Amino acid sequence: MPPRWPLAAGEATLAFLLRRMRHTSDFPALSESIASIQSLSNAEHDRLDRLAEAILKDVALTHKLLRVVNAAGLRRTGEPISTVSRAIALIGYARVRDLATSLLLVEHLQDKQHAQQLKEEFVRAVLAGTLADELCQVAGRSEEAYLAALMRNLGRLLAEFYLPQEAAQVRERCRPDGARAAAGEGIDPGAAAAGTGQAPGVASGGATAAAPVSEARASEDVLGLSYDALGAGVGRHWGLADSLLQLIAPPLGPLPGRSLDGDPQRLRWLASAANEAADALFFHPPDVAADKLRLIAMRYDRALGAGPQDWLDAAVRARQRLAELSRGLELKLTPGSMAERLLDAYYVDAPQAGRDPGPPAVSELGALDAPRAEPPAEDAAAILTAGIQDITATLVEPFALASVLRMVLETLLRALGARRVVFCLRDARAPRLVGRFGLGERAQELAPRFDVALLPPGPPAGAAVPDLFSAIALKGVDTLIEDASAPGIAARLPPWFRQELAAPTFLLLPLALKQPAGDKVIGLIYADQDRPGGLQLDERELALVRTLRNQAVMAFRMAG
Repeated sequence: MPPRWPLAAGEATLAFLLRRMRHTSDFPALSESIASIQSLSNAEHDRLDRLAEAILKDVALTHKLLRVVNAAGLRRTGEPISTVSRAIALIGYARVRDLATSLLLVEHLQDKQHAQQLKEEFVRAVLAGTLADELCQVAGRSEEAYLAALMRNLGRLLAEFYLPQEAAQVRERCRPDGARAAAGEGIDPGAAAAGTGQAPGVASGGATAAAPVSEARASEDVLGLSYDALGAGVGRHWGLADSLLQLIAPPLGPLPGRSLDGDPQRLRWLASAANEAADALFFHPPDVAADKLRLIAMRYDRALGAGPQDWLDAAVRARQRLAELSRGLELKLTPGSMAERLLDAYYVDAPQAGRDPGPPAVSELGALDAPRAEPPAEDAAAILTAGIQDITATLVEPFALASVLRMVLETLLRALGARRVVFCLRDARAPRLVGRFGLGERAQELAPRFDVALLPPGPPAGAAVPDLFSAIALKGVDTLIEDASAPGIAARLPPWFRQELAAPTFLLLPLALKQPAGDKVIGLIYADQDRPGGLQLDERELALVRTLRNQAVMAFRMAG
């Protein structure tokens, strides 16, 4: 079980804060999106389909994720990545899932009145995650290290997002030079009961200014529970996996004076160290930050096995990755702010301050920091062309047939603006095509309903006439049905289609392998829309769709 902080009165505060956030219009949508993506962490064999589908439901999220993945620091191939499915195949399921979660968080920051403070906190949190990733040193666990350090900041991000006045009070209490308001700074514990809308069980600020305190103490004084407890409580509400809640919980007790190799607590201590280092880089000028990094490295050296130079080098790489990410997210930071200074070109060698810097590193970042022209809005042909290139790049490498088919469906879904797409495969036991998987609205649920009989042409008298789906599959003719209610069409639709889908317009793309005895139908791609005439293809787009279908056939042939 994940650790539970001793909330006591804080439980009531958490419940109050959850209600307050729930009444903010965008919090339910954010909660649902994050919960749906994170819940896929332990899904079975179809988790790749489900992750791609969860991301593709949000057009803006899909666009930003592909843009960020194509940043030089994430892409592991020279070719651009244009489908979520290929991104998952190339950089890993866990990393795409966690990147999608990060993007969902930052997407909700943009339109807030206090967006600048939110973006500053987001940059600080991502820097901590990236440092942990760079310093993980445990094979196969860098994604966990990234997420542990990033999500350690969840409580603070949520407070800044939904409780900005209280978050400002926490910052004020932590300021080393903090001249805080002499009175009325805290929230009256009885205010909620009196109907003022303030959180229950929150301490008063007192009558005189006090010395700065830790953020954990300050957040508990102001909110009635610490940021860590707030993050854990909301994480449980979102359905985050127990394993993730374990990782983002701060470790208990003093720092061990021994190596933590093989110890399950290692990633939690790494997340703590990475957040300390992120604060040093974020809040201090380069020379001071470098000294603080060395002190952090020496303190954690025995436990984590990373010396001062490892930390300095990791900081340079983390800063570069953060600059790439900020461009992908189109974060507009206030000139001169701490986050903007951190990402400025002069800071790239900041952790090396005090040493002979050698040639300036600005040239390395020249291309990254140069203004970039906004790409034109993608049309159907552009999406189809990019998808074809993605699949071509995949077919020249060792590939999984299911991954290629997912890329085909995803490209069609996005390019056609389809409601859903479904792939049907020939049944090995009978001459029929059955739905295997799909993307889009209820696609996974409806795919098993597809049952297309492959009857031989020219049936004898009295035998059943093939329905529309069977006839199109057997003839191998790409067919767009613009209005399924037309009398000549409606009469030939199979019962399962009329009962389960009843789409007013749909596209059918048969797949067949050429053989000496005649073409063998091996599959069928289906796409639909929810209004008559909702699918439109010009000649160029139709040619690209056919190329995409032919790539699916080629993948079958190459896979044997």
